[in-house]
Amino acid sequence: MDFLLLSLFSFLVGIIVGLTGIGGASLITPMLIFIFQVPPAVAVSSDIVAATLMKVVGSMKHWQQQTLDLRVVKSLAMGSVPGSLFGVWILHFIQQSGEYNLNDIMLHLLGMTILFVTVLALLQMLLLTLFPKLQLPELPKFDLETNCGRLQTISIGALLGCIVGLTSVSSGSLFALVLITFFRLDVRKLVGTDISHAAILLLFTSLGHLTLGTVKWSLVLPIWLGSVPGVLLGAKICQIAPQKPLRFIMYSILMMVSLKLVY
Repeated sequence: MDFLLLSLFSFLVGIIVGLTGIGGASLITPMLIFIFQVPPAVAVSSDIVAATLMKVVGSMKHWQQQTLDLRVVKSLAMGSVPGSLFGVWILHFIQQSGEYNLNDIMLHLLGMTILFVTVLALLQMLLLTLFPKLQLPELPKFDLETNCGRLQTISIGALLGCIVGLTSVSSGSLFALVLITFFRLDVRKLVGTDISHAAILLLFTSLGHLTLGTVKWSLVLPIWLGSVPGVLLGAKICQIAPQKPLRFIMYSILMMVSLKLVY
């Protein structure tokens, strides 16, 4: 494994993440599998641990700026943390049973998850671009003041948390969609709430993956070294770069990557 080459690629991925907002796991995990020939189980676990630092640093910044909704973060985490640990338990069960190849299962799960997230994002982008005045039916808003609203939040958090525990993908992207759809959060608080929740979720998920024995620190450290400065640079460039063309290109690439993972 070339330490410097992995740091360089992680730096480029970090720029893309900072520039477009597309989740790092959707890019770094396939990069580890296809370019560096890392087994899928090791790639997923190592990427989860690597992503945790970036999210924690970002969440601390948003905490200082008070650009997050702490009540939403807590309610989602009450579902997503147990959900992610259940996802890790499923991987433990598969690993210990010995009946199935963990790497094959992870490969297909990863591909299907990235494909699902990408198709949703592409559809949303195309609808907003082609039909800017289109009025879609509005889904109900979750009210955290009621027991029903809290139960809905915890339930959807548990479902998506399980997906993160299994694949490392969607700690940010799918939860951001939930925050937009069901909470109608202020734009300033949307990103901070998403990152802060992802930090809590990934912190517990990474602990679960450490128990699997599939985390390689020789992968985690160079990813940290490259992705953190890359994200900061990408965020700076984001202020002047056109977002729609960049996102469309990245979603197209992710579509091809996910299809290759599945098939």
